[in-house]
Amino acid sequence: MSRTDGTTHDPAGARAAVTGSLAHRVPDLGALELLLAVARLGSLGGAARELGITQPAASSRVRSMERQLGVALVDRSPRGSRLTDAGALVTDWARRIVEAAEAFDAGAQALRDRRDSRLRVAASMTIAEYLLPGWLLALRAQRPDTAVSLLAGNSAAVAERLLSGEADLGFVEGLTVPPGLDSAVVAHDRLIVVTAPAHPWARRRRPLAAGELAATPLILREKGSGTRQVLDAALGGLARPLIELSSTTAVKAAAVGGAGPAVLSELAVGEELAMRRLVRVPLDGVTLARDLRAVWPTGHRPTGPARDLLSLTRG
Repeated sequence: MSRTDGTTHDPAGARAAVTGSLAHRVPDLGALELLLAVARLGSLGGAARELGITQPAASSRVRSMERQLGVALVDRSPRGSRLTDAGALVTDWARRIVEAAEAFDAGAQALRDRRDSRLRVAASMTIAEYLLPGWLLALRAQRPDTAVSLLAGNSAAVAERLLSGEADLGFVEGLTVPPGLDSAVVAHDRLIVVTAPAHPWARRRRPLAAGELAATPLILREKGSGTRQVLDAALGGLARPLIELSSTTAVKAAAVGGAGPAVLSELAVGEELAMRRLVRVPLDGVTLARDLRAVWPTGHRPTGPARDLLSLTRG
């Protein structure tokens, strides 16, 4: 039932209006923007065109808003649409809400811009040296304004940086995902035994058995690295270090220099094998395959540049 002051007498609606969540009692932003457009243009059809909706949809939205608020907002006639007294008052309130929403949107965009202006990546050594350069070049083509910093370390260090908030996305090489992290496989790799051409193993005809590999001192990555984790798992923790070094490049240089056999990623020694600076030693009964993974804190799926980099690694 309508009253002379433009309100609709609806006791049941009035009782409903004071219960439930605010989202159920206040019209959504789309409805409020429509009301503001009607007030500005004096036409429901013009407001509909401005907002890119049909006139029937606009009429339906106004009626729904009137039912929700329990008051008549717009008088429609062949000459146009005019706000009721209640509609004019609601429009003033709507303007403040829309302005606040615009400020909220601008603030959220500023946060996204700040997030998108930098990307901090932490990666274990093999991925940092042999895979990430190509991925980061592709990312730069997509996001030329994003500054990228790369922190290289072993898999344990990558996990620490992610969990402490020092990195946005990480890459690890081990057999397991560090606790507190989610992951996705981005590539596959395997470790191989290599030695300088002058080493006796370079001339052997029979594949190297697991027992012989475990009994021989090797040039190894340090504990905590993905490479060491895979080797220790394959040999039951029996690998004997001749030298422990903290980077793939250092291990490779020691092997090329004739210090002894080394276990390295196949990705890392392609050039040295091709140039015969290193020789691959065949293995028998030892599995040294591994997955290379992108990692991030559990429950925090990568967004912005980190999401884009993750997508590139899987392309």
